[in-house]
Amino acid sequence: MITAQIIMVLTLIIMITGKAPLYITAVVGGVCSALAAGFPLAGSDANAISKILISALNPVIVDMLGVLLFIGIMQKCGYMDVVIWNIMDFGRRHGGAPGIATAAGLAAALLGALTAFTQPVITATIAGPAAVKLGLSPNKTSGIISMANTVANACGFTHPTMLAILAVTGVHFGLINAWAFAGSIWIYIFAYWRARREMIREGLPINPVGQTLEKLPEGAPSFKKAIFPFIVLCVAFFSGVPVFLVGMGTGILIIFMERMTLAQGEKDMISGVSQISIPIVAIISLMFMSNVINRIGLVELIAEYAVPYIAMAPIQILFLISAIAGTITQSNAASAPIVLPFTQVAMTMGCDPLGVSFAAITGCAIMQLFLTGGALTALPVVAGVIPGTVQKVANRWQRPAMLVGLAVCFLITFVI
Repeated sequence: MITAQIIMVLTLIIMITGKAPLYITAVVGGVCSALAAGFPLAGSDANAISKILISALNPVIVDMLGVLLFIGIMQKCGYMDVVIWNIMDFGRRHGGAPGIATAAGLAAALLGALTAFTQPVITATIAGPAAVKLGLSPNKTSGIISMANTVANACGFTHPTMLAILAVTGVHFGLINAWAFAGSIWIYIFAYWRARREMIREGLPINPVGQTLEKLPEGAPSFKKAIFPFIVLCVAFFSGVPVFLVGMGTGILIIFMERMTLAQGEKDMISGVSQISIPIVAIISLMFMSNVINRIGLVELIAEYAVPYIAMAPIQILFLISAIAGTITQSNAASAPIVLPFTQVAMTMGCDPLGVSFAAITGCAIMQLFLTGGALTALPVVAGVIPGTVQKVANRWQRPAMLVGLAVCFLITFVI
């Protein structure tokens, strides 16, 4: 068991440093650790690697499938494009340059929350130049829009790290998404307020006349029609209906709204499931590793040394560990090897599963962008479509907003 634990610790260190592929390393390290512990590859033994792999197929995958069925038909029917465009246009009309950048970031966050691929460059391509023309500097525009990852990863439905944490705690979608949104949204509230205040201080008009977004394609559905299925989805979530049935049911609702054939509607819904490849590989890999960590006694070993310190405020300390993990790895996904063992420790201490989930998820989701503005899906790519952006300057401008979001989430850990 000592050898197995050493192998697992080395596996976690390799994953944290990012020197090897994350999910391959999790599986290979998990298998090597299990074999070192004397677990058979297959057979009737409860610790057989084949059985541990099967136990990694957590029910949260079913919930994720329901969300992807919904997003598939929303995208195919153009409803998602309409919702995102109207969010950005609302920001432009009511908040000027800071408003359009903030709305573009939140629209990208919404898309990323549903699909596990937060690509703020999609909305930045349209909204970025528009915000700059309205007077907001390129650095602030890029900084605001590219923070979409923080909100999407904190309160979404498909990010692998979030799914792995929920699989450990047993918490389902619903309240965890609402609480995470309530904390992480303060990143955007503060960023909008700060950008607006700075424009006023510099004597720049907030909303000059004449600047508009590119029009939606001819024949696009109305905003009321496009947003209705999403409202139904949210209401059903919080009513306790199983998420898979919610996704399937709202997909069928869109079929009738669009007067599509059931066959075509089913095809469109299934198109969303094509986006499951990375999340499903990730959650199986991470949960397999997590199960091995538990069975080789590493959680008990960590708990033996950590509990005397964590016991003072387990959820708050878990939150700080998660935030540190996000900062040092600069990746929400790469934070999982650090966060998952401590999540398991908190659960063995009898902590509230919702509070544990919130602390583990939000800390790394927010702080992943703090040092550089993120990897290829965040600031570096957004900067490429907003001319004049200096990445280091934009990242420095982002940091106070992230710290505000972190502080609000930390306060929430005391009341959740």
